Amino acid sequence: MPRLSKRRIDAAKPGTKRQFLWDDTLKGFGLVIQPTGKKNFIVQYRTLEGRSRRLSLGAYGALTPDEAKTLATKALSQVKQGLDPMADRQATRQAPTINDMMERYIAEYVELHNRPTTQRHIKWIFEKVIRPKLGHLKVASVKRKDIIRLHTKLASTPSKANQTLAYLSKAFNLAEIWEWREEQTNPVRLVKRYKENERDRYLSNEELTRLGRVLDEAETIGLPWIIKVKGKNARHLAKNAEDRRSPVNQMAIKALRLLLMTGARLNEILSLEWRHVDFHMGTIALPGRKGDGRKAHPVSSAVMDILAKLNTTRCSLYVLPRDSDPDRHITREVMESVWQRVRHHAEIPDVRIHDLRHTVGTYAAQAGGNAFLISHLLRHSNVAITNRYVSADFDPIRLLSESIGQRILEGMGKYQGISGQTEIQQIEHSAAPQPNR
Repeated sequence: MPRLSKRRIDAAKPGTKRQFLWDDTLKGFGLVIQPTGKKNFIVQYRTLEGRSRRLSLGAYGALTPDEAKTLATKALSQVKQGLDPMADRQATRQAPTINDMMERYIAEYVELHNRPTTQRHIKWIFEKVIRPKLGHLKVASVKRKDIIRLHTKLASTPSKANQTLAYLSKAFNLAEIWEWREEQTNPVRLVKRYKENERDRYLSNEELTRLGRVLDEAETIGLPWIIKVKGKNARHLAKNAEDRRSPVNQMAIKALRLLLMTGARLNEILSLEWRHVDFHMGTIALPGRKGDGRKAHPVSSAVMDILAKLNTTRCSLYVLPRDSDPDRHITREVMESVWQRVRHHAEIPDVRIHDLRHTVGTYAAQAGGNAFLISHLLRHSNVAITNRYVSADFDPIRLLSESIGQRILEGMGKYQGISGQTEIQQIEHSAAPQPNR
């Protein structure tokens, strides 16, 4: 039987059935010719268990006869060592990919242990960042250089880059538990995170005054249009400036006031229900820390005044219901839309809604609050262990909250002194206990 040479392969013509050409210098090395004319190199061998295998090495043209013979020699050498190259190839093909790993990570961990907002974010990162770049790779074959390459491409968004590393690191740790990778081989380990610029934006006194004026306008006469058209297109606008105003969602404005007075997170206020409000104790139920269940939290009398006014027109279990569907609270999208208008007219274009929380924290520090009290005021998780020392006494936090509330109201030109009667005093059983002097 002659050697498998280029001349011999080129001369072989396809027939009506599959044909085989074998090499006489290496037993098991050959070429299969399909009726379609396609020619593939193969190596045939028998495992130690006696099973006959026929392993495809690659197409003629993509491989030369000499290259294919080298691959066949390597495969036959592995067989002599008791290995099964075909079984190894099948195992590799069937091995889980990064897509498989992330889907299992989300199903078995994220959806069980993470908050809904975190779940949405992890799924977004997976679909938009991880799947397109790494999804096809086998979990066992991913190298640190693959992770570094992805991380480097995200350098312009350091926060997203670092979050991607965090989610991948957790998923790879689980992959080791699932025996999809060898232990202690997490490829994310030792990849240096980018430095993130911490944002500590808060409102100055002047900005707070402008914001208060805009909120007042929004609650009464509405806000002016944000006019972007110029020149000839502007001729279609109303001539009278007062006619170029439109109403603003009142629940959104009340939500902004509550955010500014409490330092709460947006979702905590939007999802606030009337059962969370205690007029008698002067508290609203807020999570002890992000993601936890709600517990009574002392707030200023100014907050209770806002809630008292809302209580007079209560039509839903939510404090801030939608106009079109009172069974549901207003959405983040509505809040963001209203905030875009409000901050434009207040001339604070770089201030986010979450910066209202930063403002409360900054004012608390300037009012003399120590780290312990401020952490409880904002319900940060890093001092949760100290809750047992203060949970029985709301007075220190109430004093701090009152001080901040007074400053907020003064900044917006609304504070009239603590001697004046508040709206909350008009509700039965609403008199909040005064702090011990």
